[in-house]
Amino acid sequence: MTPTDTMLRQYTGTHPWLSFTVDLNRLSHAVWMLLGEAESKCEHLAGAALTPSVASELHSIILTKGIHGTTSIEGNTLSEDEVRQRIDGELELSKSREYLGTEVDNILGICNDLADEMRAGSDFALSVDRIKEFNRRILTGLPLREGVVPGVTRTDSVIVGISGYRGAPAEDAEFLLHQMVTWLNQLQAPDSQPEMRFPIAVMKAILAHLYIAWIHPFGDGNGRTARMIEFQLMIEAGVPSPAAHLLSNHYNLTRDVYLIELDKTSRLQGYPIEGFVRYAIQGLVDQLREQIGIVRQQQLAVTWVNYVHDNFRDEDTPAKRRQMHLVLDMPSGEVVAKAKLPEVSARVLREYANKETKTLSRDINELLRRKLVVRSGKGFRPNRELIEAFLPIRLNGNV
Repeated sequence: MTPTDTMLRQYTGTHPWLSFTVDLNRLSHAVWMLLGEAESKCEHLAGAALTPSVASELHSIILTKGIHGTTSIEGNTLSEDEVRQRIDGELELSKSREYLGTEVDNILGICNDLADEMRAGSDFALSVDRIKEFNRRILTGLPLREGVVPGVTRTDSVIVGISGYRGAPAEDAEFLLHQMVTWLNQLQAPDSQPEMRFPIAVMKAILAHLYIAWIHPFGDGNGRTARMIEFQLMIEAGVPSPAAHLLSNHYNLTRDVYLIELDKTSRLQGYPIEGFVRYAIQGLVDQLREQIGIVRQQQLAVTWVNYVHDNFRDEDTPAKRRQMHLVLDMPSGEVVAKAKLPEVSARVLREYANKETKTLSRDINELLRRKLVVRSGKGFRPNRELIEAFLPIRLNGNV
């Protein structure tokens, strides 16, 4: 399209914020610092050592949150637990509610296919056809209002959002999709500034979401389509697959703020996107911090198990196995009264069956001697501080 073609388009008069430009200089230093933190935490997550079972569970948890966020923000009433069951193939729904599960299946299928493409090194370029295919797959099998055709740009006017936002003119929807894709594909970090690749890639994901919301090219499913584009661009940026779902979850958890910040971008003078970008990146970083915390706890748990096993190496007797099982099965961070210690797990309960009280006392004293447990109040707790080597060390009552 030539500049003259663009000037003749109706949207230039009705939607001047659809400029396909971004001034990165308008972003505050705080946003750039958050982008740096996001990149650092993504690298940390990608390189985290986890057992296969823990990694699989963490991936399932985040995938569930992302898909639940993507669907529930659009009105899907399935709970997060139900979405997890659906992902695991364990949720059967009544005929009247089956469409809710179908929506989850559709989103899951797209996410899995994108992940497979990324691993296979397939052509991953964003295109209008790909965006239409996202929309078609998202809406397949769902109840739709009359006139909505999955994967086809709309032919009528739409009003959405908290302030009655009117989408771009229908006759310009196809043109605007092409303009958006061309612009986003050209938005790249200079070869001389490789450090800008990650920040710009994340910015592209957020801008793509924003422009789909502004254009509103389809009769339905625009928000879900925007989040699938965002997911593709995030994993293309090198964000670990579980973390690539976090923006969707953030938008859902802060739905009111999401709508307010989105509304501001087309209504305030100068059409500022900075607020929405700051809101999105802050949410991304907040949830990355939570993920790092989960990973850290899992790594500490694995290290603790290894440490306890090492402590009992070459001491394979019934008494030593019982002591090892007792300390391993004590709940982390909780104080357990002495009388309740034999009940911390089924295997410990079996091992102390028919044992005298003095047996438990001897075992506790041995664990205290090895510094694997500590007294706390009226009970005992596992001494996991032993393996937290790089936390601040307390000396003479001071840190």
